[in-house]
Amino acid sequence: MHRKTDLPLRRDRAAGVLLGAAAGDALGVPYEFAPRLGGHEEPRMKGGGLGPYAPGEYSDDTQMAVCLAETALHFPDVRGGEARRYAAEAWLRWYREGATDIGNQTASVLAAAAPLSGTGAVAEKMAGTALDRYRSGIPSAGNGSLMRTAPLALAYLGDPGALAEAAWDYSAMTHADPLACEACVLWCEGVRHAVVHGTFDGVRAGLDLIGAEGRDRWRTWLDEAEAEPPGRFSPNGFVVPALQAAWSAVRRTPVPEGESSSGHLRLALEAAVRAGDDTDTVAAIAGALLGACWGASAVPARWRRAVHGWPGHRAEDLAAMGVRIAFGTGRNEAGDPPRSSDA
Repeated sequence: MHRKTDLPLRRDRAAGVLLGAAAGDALGVPYEFAPRLGGHEEPRMKGGGLGPYAPGEYSDDTQMAVCLAETALHFPDVRGGEARRYAAEAWLRWYREGATDIGNQTASVLAAAAPLSGTGAVAEKMAGTALDRYRSGIPSAGNGSLMRTAPLALAYLGDPGALAEAAWDYSAMTHADPLACEACVLWCEGVRHAVVHGTFDGVRAGLDLIGAEGRDRWRTWLDEAEAEPPGRFSPNGFVVPALQAAWSAVRRTPVPEGESSSGHLRLALEAAVRAGDDTDTVAAIAGALLGACWGASAVPARWRRAVHGWPGHRAEDLAAMGVRIAFGTGRNEAGDPPRSSDA
């Protein structure tokens, strides 16, 4: 049972999940698929990129994560069919109105489901299309599900098993390859554990939530990430090097003495951007975990002032959403969600 005195820290960490992801996203936007930054070049939220984006504007990584956050705000347990339909419709609304950038796999699945919007079958159509693509041999393990699933962790702070189920299912709605689903399980458990305990240990603890075959290969890939710098894992549109680049940035960036939280979060996100290639996605993935561990208060003030994006959110809105998902109506002091009858 968590002590009441832990609540302010855990609230700050919950607030940091979406905000950290958005900060990494906006920091990486200007450098996506551009020449890699040198080791002494400081990434800046200067906008541009593939959008083009305004300075501090986040991209599809956070835009899609916001849709999942909205789903978690409406449904204490997002594993039910109604919640999945809500998320599918939210993604289609984003697809029609706010998709400044979108990956090929996600675009294909959403386009197939769009004609069924409003019919009640849209989530099933997405998942079926994604599964058919995977079974037909079309590459289906891009980083597009990993980049968006972190908010799910806030809905299951007290239930790793339920979180793993939700992370798998929401990945499979667009990315049915087990590699993508396993990556989402690992990273979501990392985020959950970081909010509750304030450490990065949850990513490796998440190995126990996937099957034996996946556990062995992901253990090897995590070992590689801890042994090599982030730039070693590029190109990183594939989910495995995307997670490795993010994990390398988090684990290989030293924690500066005297400024542990803000200094590490900033330096690790800069390292994620310097990995190159899909810079906004790698930094968004890393940012969710860093924000979950160090909290919203660790995000540099100049970044908090700049961060914004579809559908009109700013830093304070993203932080508030995280806290409401974790500790709002229908959840207890530990952030545990009640069980839904539609699971």
